[in-house]
Amino acid sequence: MNPSSKAYLIGGGIGSLAAAAFMIRDGNVAGPQITIFEAGPVLGGSLDAAGDPEHGYHLRGGRMLTTDNYECTWDLFKTIPSLVNLGQSVFDETVAFNTLHKPHSQARLVDQHRTKVPVESMGFSMKDRLELLKLTNADEATLAASCITDWLSPEFFETEFWFMWATTFAFQPWHSAVEFKRYLHRFMMEFSRIETLAGVKRTVFNQYDSLVRPLQAWLEAQGVQFVQQCTVTELENQTVDGIFSVTAMHCNRQERTEIIPVNEGDLVFFQNGSMTDASSFGSMTSAPRQWTKADSGGWRLWETLAEGRPQFGNPAAFNSNIAQSWWASFTVTLKTTAFFDQMEAFSGNVAGTGGLVTFKDSNWLMSIVLAHQPHFANQPDDVQVFWGYALSPDRIGNFVAKPMAECNGEEILQELCGHLRFEADTMASANCIPCRMPYITSMFMPRQHSDRPLPVPPGTRNFAFISQFVEIPDDVVFTVEYSVRAAQMAVYQLLGIARTVPPVTPHDKSLKVQFDALIKALQ
Repeated sequence: MNPSSKAYLIGGGIGSLAAAAFMIRDGNVAGPQITIFEAGPVLGGSLDAAGDPEHGYHLRGGRMLTTDNYECTWDLFKTIPSLVNLGQSVFDETVAFNTLHKPHSQARLVDQHRTKVPVESMGFSMKDRLELLKLTNADEATLAASCITDWLSPEFFETEFWFMWATTFAFQPWHSAVEFKRYLHRFMMEFSRIETLAGVKRTVFNQYDSLVRPLQAWLEAQGVQFVQQCTVTELENQTVDGIFSVTAMHCNRQERTEIIPVNEGDLVFFQNGSMTDASSFGSMTSAPRQWTKADSGGWRLWETLAEGRPQFGNPAAFNSNIAQSWWASFTVTLKTTAFFDQMEAFSGNVAGTGGLVTFKDSNWLMSIVLAHQPHFANQPDDVQVFWGYALSPDRIGNFVAKPMAECNGEEILQELCGHLRFEADTMASANCIPCRMPYITSMFMPRQHSDRPLPVPPGTRNFAFISQFVEIPDDVVFTVEYSVRAAQMAVYQLLGIARTVPPVTPHDKSLKVQFDALIKALQ
């Protein structure tokens, strides 16, 4: 880019923040040349976290991290300074934190009798093993838009492996067989330690405080411009000699429309789709509103651009069936240690070392995780916070006679205490904030290969997609890595950067990793 050119990034999620950083660090673009437009008041996209002790903390979810994978993420964060540990990068800080707080879950699955389920065995029959091997070895053209259930028998979905793998990564039986296969290959190292989650790495605080805020602060110091509460509603474009280019952006800000010209040499990066679009929060006394496609705004621009342009993908493959893409989470703020004390005694894990505890016989398929405290940067020492979620929130509870979707925070805590056989007064000080997310696993919906555009589609000149809904061979969606990798690929291609994007590490080609996974599958 020449010094007079501009880069415009639509959406303020981790993909856009990463793209801006790569432009500055590797493309020698000056910070003031870059503007990020965000429809909401806060940057970070789906990596959100907010609240205070008085009103309660809340976050929609967190993403699993490992240092064995996530090549592009750590390539970025090795150069982003920590906000709390001066002289360290975010990567260094994360490694040091995980050296002190090693994960080793001792209560990964809990049954209806409050018994910790033995998970040394995956619970496979020979039929399960053969079917899983067949799916793992199938090529993506053969898998196409098939579901996991098209390849695995009903008995597979009752195995200990399925309960652990599904709740770790949020898979449903009707999700894409392609995505399931990619996860098996990408995280083959986790296959042999899925029962303890020993490979999972955690950030010091939640990922908004530990990843987004340091990255945003670094970008601000470089002079990057942030325009918040501004929705980009239209991209004017032209196609000349078969080459598509954006010529102007229509923005809606404070009920006023502004048109920003996109001049020769300018670039536009677009975060297409949103897994947390139309999310809604509840309270201790009210359930989240059940918003639908009519309340959704995060897909419209992609839908408009993709109309008549197959190279721009097919949004309908991902946003047309909320019943198959939604689940609910909840964040609990506590002002006494009673719950944490009892959970640590029951699970055998100090907070921050146990990972997910899944109640496998829960009608809601509920899981909770007690992170190291404090989990929020502004969290006082006498406050504790934990998070949970349910993959089947449309079902009637075991202890509350209604679906989780209709439950307020108090009722969710009643259901949780029922599974743990904890007295209700354990939660006497609790503030539980539930959250409903209609599109949270929309990336896992069965799809054709052409339904996701390439980061830089063929026949485009100044335009790129950077999101969970682009096509990156061999990598897996629903990860921070996917967004960061998409951003790095798009930036390097449009700016002609010679530096190589860190490749996906082929752990699945390692004989040792294959052997460890085989031994685990035979147990």
